[in-house]
Amino acid sequence: MTPPGRWSPAAEGGQTSDPAATVNRHAAVLRDLHRPGTPLLLPNVWDCTSAYAVVAAGLPAVATSSVAMADSLGHRDGETAPVGQLLDAVARIAAAVPVPVTADLERGYRMRPAELVERLAATGAAGCNLEDSDPATGELVDPGRQADFLAEVRAAARDRGVDLVLNARIDTYLRPAGGTTVLLDGALQRARRYRAAGADCVYPIGLSDHAAVAEFVAGAGAPVNVLARDAGELRGLAALGVARISFGPYLHRACRGHLDGVVAGYLAGAEPAPGNQ
Repeated sequence: MTPPGRWSPAAEGGQTSDPAATVNRHAAVLRDLHRPGTPLLLPNVWDCTSAYAVVAAGLPAVATSSVAMADSLGHRDGETAPVGQLLDAVARIAAAVPVPVTADLERGYRMRPAELVERLAATGAAGCNLEDSDPATGELVDPGRQADFLAEVRAAARDRGVDLVLNARIDTYLRPAGGTTVLLDGALQRARRYRAAGADCVYPIGLSDHAAVAEFVAGAGAPVNVLARDAGELRGLAALGVARISFGPYLHRACRGHLDGVVAGYLAGAEPAPGNQ
């Protein structure tokens, strides 16, 4: 029996549909949820339990966090987790919830575009984040090279008959070089190139100044994803025309902090173990 509030294929009529058809159906839903001014909210998850919480709150899609996923698998962020373990975890999440799932794949875990598309589609996920800095070095990737990579991923998805939603992360604000105007201009140039290459959404992670966000939204030519740190930012970002709001590692950090406090509380009144006195 399915636990209350949790989904199983039997709950929707028994047999699951063709996997590619399910991915495409979820991708269409996910893409439509990117609405400027009425943004898609994504408290990023790392396992089935956190995904259940997002769905139970009434949110229409689930996104993973690479930081949180890596930690849950016993690794650091930066593509250090074995990609098979990561994709297995994404598959478990996608099978556990009835809403579209989009996976944070950093820069693709060194997979070639065709392999990335094949393995991601096999998880049931409808989309992914792909960032434009090298996890191994922290250096920004040349925008032309990244645009080519995104175009190859889009072409591989088309060849395979899967309609993945691509969120192109732009890391210029994580690797600042130059003044505010230079950063914004560089981010906008990357946004336009990535959109032309086939990205559905652009994600200038680290961009937070509201005037700059407004200028970016106006000039990107694509739905814009912004990272929020708390719920107090949501109304203001929506008013700026943001189409997607992520919370990155913050939900995971809040849960870890709460868990640390609960465990410490349990132990506070415990008798010292023999040998530890």
